[in-house]
Amino acid sequence: MLKIGNLKLKSRLILAPMAGVSDFPYRMINRKFGFELAFTEMINCRSLSYKSKKTKRMLYSDAKDKPIGVQLLASQPEYLLHALDVIKQYNFDVLDFNAACPVKKVVNRGEGAALLKTPKKLNRLLKLIVKEVDIPVTVKLRTGWDGVACDIKELASACSDSGISAVFIHGRTRAQGYSGEVDYQTIRKFKKHIKIPVIASGNIFSAQLAKKMFDETGCDGVLIARGVLGNPWLFKEISEFLKNGKILKEPSAKERIKAISDHLSMSVDFYGERNGVKLFRKFLIWYTTGLPKIRLLRESINHMKTKDEMMSFIPRCFNF
Repeated sequence: MLKIGNLKLKSRLILAPMAGVSDFPYRMINRKFGFELAFTEMINCRSLSYKSKKTKRMLYSDAKDKPIGVQLLASQPEYLLHALDVIKQYNFDVLDFNAACPVKKVVNRGEGAALLKTPKKLNRLLKLIVKEVDIPVTVKLRTGWDGVACDIKELASACSDSGISAVFIHGRTRAQGYSGEVDYQTIRKFKKHIKIPVIASGNIFSAQLAKKMFDETGCDGVLIARGVLGNPWLFKEISEFLKNGKILKEPSAKERIKAISDHLSMSVDFYGERNGVKLFRKFLIWYTTGLPKIRLLRESINHMKTKDEMMSFIPRCFNF
């Protein structure tokens, strides 16, 4: 069991928030395969302040989409406070604060991973959130900024002293982005300096790599992001491997077709046919990665406009 504040989770595997990915249909298809805690896409507090309809749509959830966390991005208290007022109107179970996003336009505003350079400011923002909300608060970090690990003691202290309930930490610096080796040892050092749960992420593309993360870092849980793109079966694969040391068989073509079709249907139901199909194109590309003639498949996918067209195409990808 993994405990984040008053939230008790049966699973130590968590579905990560990903910008442009973690929408309601995506979360629901992954929940079908066992994920317990999932997050919305990263929400920019400025957008909530401007009452963006698109941003509010990103906050949508329902009774089946539980437990659910929301991730906020900010660096200025005034925008953060306004966003928290909006968030209080929703029924979220966890609030995560992003101090890890490496995107240039984000860090140039002093947001995301830029906060790794100012632990005292990060501490103040976290304290503000903890004071304002009555749900568990977490923070997402990286191991460092410019290719060198942060002062782990200082960063751990900034988190511990703020009153948050858990830390998510990606095993790369901001300079690395999403490439290069995962720094397991820095995560392990961070874990030793903090008493609250530490959930690690980075390169969780297989059951073996998930186990390596647990073994090398001593983390309390893992946060799964890119590894599940086009592969919602990863949750079961990891769970079985951690429990019994067994590698599950790859899903059959029929199982893949069913999952993809269900995901497409949910996307169309949520967004309407035009936008649902358009937004699903990237997911279909992920689902078909590794198939023969992938370049031709992608050319076809990028021109699809209707649900029926896409539904009839999906079985052909797997020679059905």
